[in-house]
Amino acid sequence: MLKRIFLLFLVVNVLSACSLGAQQTKTEKEYKIGILLSDSGLGDESFNDSAFRGLERARDEFGILFDYKEAPDGDFEEKLTELVEEEYDLIIGLGFSVKEALEKVAKEHPNQQFMIIDEVSELENVVSLTFKEYEGSFLVGMVAAMKSTTGKIGFIGGFDVPVINHFKAGYIQGAKYVNPNVEVLVEYANSFGDATLGGAIAEKQIAAGADFIYPAAGFTGFGALQTAQKLGKLAAGVDSDQFFVAEKAVTTSMLKNIDVAMYDIAKELKETGKIGSSTYVLGLSENGVGLADIRVVQLSDAENSQLEEAKEKIISGDITVEME
Repeated sequence: MLKRIFLLFLVVNVLSACSLGAQQTKTEKEYKIGILLSDSGLGDESFNDSAFRGLERARDEFGILFDYKEAPDGDFEEKLTELVEEEYDLIIGLGFSVKEALEKVAKEHPNQQFMIIDEVSELENVVSLTFKEYEGSFLVGMVAAMKSTTGKIGFIGGFDVPVINHFKAGYIQGAKYVNPNVEVLVEYANSFGDATLGGAIAEKQIAAGADFIYPAAGFTGFGALQTAQKLGKLAAGVDSDQFFVAEKAVTTSMLKNIDVAMYDIAKELKETGKIGSSTYVLGLSENGVGLADIRVVQLSDAENSQLEEAKEKIISGDITVEME
């Protein structure tokens, strides 16, 4: 009898140990994400910082491990290769400028999963994630036209490239939706990292009559916002809520919710062990873009209604915002 009890006890313990071992094996898998930040690097108060916040949240909430690389000298391929060698489950290239290098490294490592933000790749091991910047910028253009007293507003682009022109196109369409006669001054800085240059361009546009400035130019836009404040004009931030950059000028910001996207991607990786789709396109209906709170100025009830109505029409498809 004692022998039977002992054998039963032994079997139960063996089964429990197997079950516990299986649980431990399952929970011991730690997913790792490596990200190569865009040109302006961490501390840009915009796109890079927002992506970093999303991954920090994923780390804190469900234990995703992540690290980042910067390539201020443009050595994207070298940094991406370092991430491959460090054996990350997913390697993310942030920004359109990294596409060529990322695709080259991806071809050399076909079993490694990559993701590119703000560009589209046809490679099987590269997931593409883009935003409908033009939809959010349409709403910014509406606010600009509503509050402009000169009928002239400004746009400053980092580079004359498709993703930046999405911001410009939506901004112009939104402004003309409110005031068909509005004039939009456009200039490209050819830099995402020169705040002094951004300020100089903003000053030139203001001297030409613009009383609302919208930069889509990374850290270059930082200087544009501060110059708008210094000269008593209005502005809109981009990517993140940039109100604190110039609290007397920034009426709102076009939120490009890269933080939400990074969090959701990390969560999908944690829950399923892979990224299920090859392409993600995030607009107003997906909470990929939107507007920060309206500050500095007050919109009338009629203006608020018009803004909300336009947002709903964009989501429903009654208003089509063109990318170019």
